[in-house]
Amino acid sequence: MPLPCWQSLINVAKGNKLFDFLFGFIDNNFMKSSKYFFIFLSLVFFFSFSSNSSFAISIPEERKVAKKFMKMIHEKQMILNDPIASHMITQVGNHILSFLPLQPFDYSFYIVDDDVFNAFASPGANIFAYRGLITALDSIDELAGIIGHEIAHAASRHVSESIDRAKFINIGSLAGMLAGAIIGSKSGGDAGAAIITGTMAVGQTAMLTFTRENETEADEKGIMFLKRSCFAPEGLLSGLMKIRAADYRGVEGIPDYVKTHPGTGNRIAHVETILAGYIPSENKIKCDEDFRFDMVKYRLLGLYADIEPTFNQLTTKLEGNPSNADTANAAAIHYGMGLIYARKLMREKAISHLKKALSINIFDPMVLLEMGRIYLLNGEPEKALNVLQGIESDPVMGLMARFHQASAHLELRNLTKAKNLFNTVVSKTPSLYPKAYYNLANIMSLEKKQDLSHYYLGVYYAEINNNKTAIIHLNKALDKLKDESKIKKAKELLARLKKQSTKNIKN
Repeated sequence: MPLPCWQSLINVAKGNKLFDFLFGFIDNNFMKSSKYFFIFLSLVFFFSFSSNSSFAISIPEERKVAKKFMKMIHEKQMILNDPIASHMITQVGNHILSFLPLQPFDYSFYIVDDDVFNAFASPGANIFAYRGLITALDSIDELAGIIGHEIAHAASRHVSESIDRAKFINIGSLAGMLAGAIIGSKSGGDAGAAIITGTMAVGQTAMLTFTRENETEADEKGIMFLKRSCFAPEGLLSGLMKIRAADYRGVEGIPDYVKTHPGTGNRIAHVETILAGYIPSENKIKCDEDFRFDMVKYRLLGLYADIEPTFNQLTTKLEGNPSNADTANAAAIHYGMGLIYARKLMREKAISHLKKALSINIFDPMVLLEMGRIYLLNGEPEKALNVLQGIESDPVMGLMARFHQASAHLELRNLTKAKNLFNTVVSKTPSLYPKAYYNLANIMSLEKKQDLSHYYLGVYYAEINNNKTAIIHLNKALDKLKDESKIKKAKELLARLKKQSTKNIKN
């Protein structure tokens, strides 16, 4: 069943045959698959690579498209909601942006929760990197190289140009590209390549020129940005080599013009030429902060990647590098292994690996945070509170620590402390820990306040998109609520949920 957000995006592009076809095609065939959903989004923005900025749509128009696009992305729950990883990628992006002139958009950086080796820029300077990209890289310089490339696309307004000229693309050619991308992704590329070759005979030359020209432009500008920054521009080159290696493993058979970033081999050669003889200036600035790349990489592996392949990968790394047992990289690997063991419900081993990481990185808040969480899962709330002390002041992890502290106090039946901490969490970032609402409902029930218990359950189920159950609890809450502010919020939420449900039925 198509989602309501598709119709709103089509409305923005009303009269544009490309968008009418593309989103209708996705609606009818691929909404059930998040993997194909993002393949198609990437293909939309593949057309973001033309060379004449004079044909870009206006900034207000692009803002409207960006707003609808981001609404769609959030409704599909594609974004990884991990404050630590999000902070790292945002800090990298903002550092690079600090060397650019004033931009027409406020840049935002997101991680897509998928094990795919890719990144792209979307309307309104929203930059996306896939989780699989970050975990496949080996250094902060490589990540900065790819982020710098995407920033260059956005700064050059390639995305807006593509939206403006999309109406000139032949629909039959686009259909062939879409079909070829899907078949190619399943068959190693040969069948997809055959379909694409047959449907791109007329219009492909100009499109390929635009694409390759703009990839070159983004690489050149990206390197210029990196040279000014604290990052090594060689990171883009080594990142591209990893992309090519990923191509050889899975999608090299698909022609360049259906990939988000085509022509990898040619791009590597061009970047090598640009960087030939490059020697950093004596005045090149140094990074004044630790981006914690290794720790974030192994956090992403430990918390979100497939368990068994990741467990085998980290086991091999630990066994194969005994001479590096006390290095920062070893601490990151132990950290990741601890997170994997926790997901395997082997919590004692999880704690053991986190302690090894902590013996190398003493008082590391990233390790302490997860140790507190796992102690809590293991039924040891006192130990959880002990290790979480002090982290609540951390600007990135503080709210996460407060949530775990609240959960520990709830387990110990310190209801007032638990309630205050949970309220702090939901007042600052309500979407970070929806479970806080569930726990508040539990506290209200223990305090014999059934009206508020139903209210918080309604909000909780709304946050996790279980609208039917949310409506039931909100109606029960309204029968008994006396708090005027809560009554108003419950009515507003109920109206929104009912409107959304009606939309879903119509579509």
